[in-house]
Amino acid sequence: MIDTVRNTVLAILNKNNYGYLSPSDFNLYAQQAQLEIFENCFYQYNTQLNLENARRSGTEYANLSKGILETIDLFSKTAPLVQVATNTYTMPSDYYLINKVLCSSGGSFKGEAERVSQSKITMLNASVLTAPSVDFPAYTTEGSVMTIYPSTFNGATDISAQYVRYPVAPKWTYRAVLEAQGPVFNQSAVDYQDFELPLDNLNDLVIKICQYAGVEIREAMVVQYAQGEEQQNNLQQ
Repeated sequence: MIDTVRNTVLAILNKNNYGYLSPSDFNLYAQQAQLEIFENCFYQYNTQLNLENARRSGTEYANLSKGILETIDLFSKTAPLVQVATNTYTMPSDYYLINKVLCSSGGSFKGEAERVSQSKITMLNASVLTAPSVDFPAYTTEGSVMTIYPSTFNGATDISAQYVRYPVAPKWTYRAVLEAQGPVFNQSAVDYQDFELPLDNLNDLVIKICQYAGVEIREAMVVQYAQGEEQQNNLQQ
């Protein structure tokens, strides 16, 4: 998808007498565009949850549009957390949203931990009646560090997280040929990375990259340019 997006962007910029967009600038704008569209999915997600008066943000995906659901599922994963001290773990480096924290003890699954604030955990731990237990665990976060309660959860494999990760930064890679011809797309490069968003977002990516480059364009024009690009590719085949 990334080569189609770039070719469409270059055609639009050329039509508007913008000038040449270097591969490095394109990759920068592509990363920003993908991240903006990605984050907008969760803005819509949280708006939907608020309308439904959901009790906890980040735990249910019901009644969302199919496109948003597909994007959320695409970036959802489960992974063990790395222990750094007793009942203290680091969150994944690529996490965007923690959905669930799952606790095990002695190889047996105990349940989902509840997220609480620092002030609330102090209050809960002040009484044996309200303190988190193995069957009803809780956790707090500070930066990228997560503390699980009770402290009996201290094994290297006790805690895992279901979370939504950030998309990997896209990179249009190329090989250098004759200077007059310009860079040629090279999908075989080791650092090549396509967009991770669904194909449905192609037009949005083109629009946003053009905006970053200083050109405002409507979706209908993107479709027109994309169709022209497809026809040209068919003639060359």
